[in-house]
Amino acid sequence: MDVLGYVAAVLTTVCWLPQLRRTVRTRSARDISWPYLAVLIVGICAWLAYGIGSRDGAIIAGNAMTLVLLAWLVGAKLVFELGARPRSGSATAATPGGESGPTI
Repeated sequence: MDVLGYVAAVLTTVCWLPQLRRTVRTRSARDISWPYLAVLIVGICAWLAYGIGSRDGAIIAGNAMTLVLLAWLVGAKLVFELGARPRSGSATAATPGGESGPTI
């Protein structure tokens, strides 16, 4: 049964790699909601705590790696969302047509 647990842990962990790759490629994580990430992270932390309490290596390994990947995704989402906002005091501002122009 341990082998099955580790196979499941690997599969549920690597399932995040396509989303991470897409996030890097598009430089956007707008389609991933903050509430979704928050609930998922709390759930993964609960599974990790359960794995630690029951001393189940597969649960510990899978959920620890998933937390690492989710932390990276949260960091990327923060960087891409905060980087997309115009900074106050910048030399340009959006015009009604959506184009950037000089600030008056």
